[in-house]
Amino acid sequence: MGAETGKPVTSLPESEEEIEQEGAAGEGAESRSARPDRAGLLIAGAALAACAGLVLYGVLDTGKDDSTPERRVPTAAVTYEVTGTGTADITYQARSESGNAVTVKAAALPWRKTVPVPLGREPIVNVVLGASGGQARCTLTIRGQYIQGATANGRFGRATCTGTLPPTDTAAGDDQT
Repeated sequence: MGAETGKPVTSLPESEEEIEQEGAAGEGAESRSARPDRAGLLIAGAALAACAGLVLYGVLDTGKDDSTPERRVPTAAVTYEVTGTGTADITYQARSESGNAVTVKAAALPWRKTVPVPLGREPIVNVVLGASGGQARCTLTIRGQYIQGATANGRFGRATCTGTLPPTDTAAGDDQT
């Protein structure tokens, strides 16, 4: 340490050889620290490319798979009606291309429902009374015209009303619901 400043004293090079050696060592150290690591650049570039790809996929995805247009099926208005007192289990055909029926458990009577039924399907209403019995009458109306009626009596009594709708290819002027 220097006596006057209290700072460490570095020795100065005394010969030209020492100056050249220090200069060569200094240039090598500077060039290594100034030059970025190639492996790090490759990893960063790959990560950036992956992120850019994911962003572009999200932006450019048109979503065509999710937006399939709904197929319009010609239908006819069908009214199902069940009169009586108490409750009954009611099963009826509504708008369903698969043909699945809708069931209402312990429906309070009187009950009435107007639904679109696809042409070519059979409109049907089925009534089942409970253990307490009673009496219930079902009726089926297509486009306001009475088609059929039936009566269920007694314990677990049953009644079914059905009708026929024209197939889809012969119904040019039918309802489009």
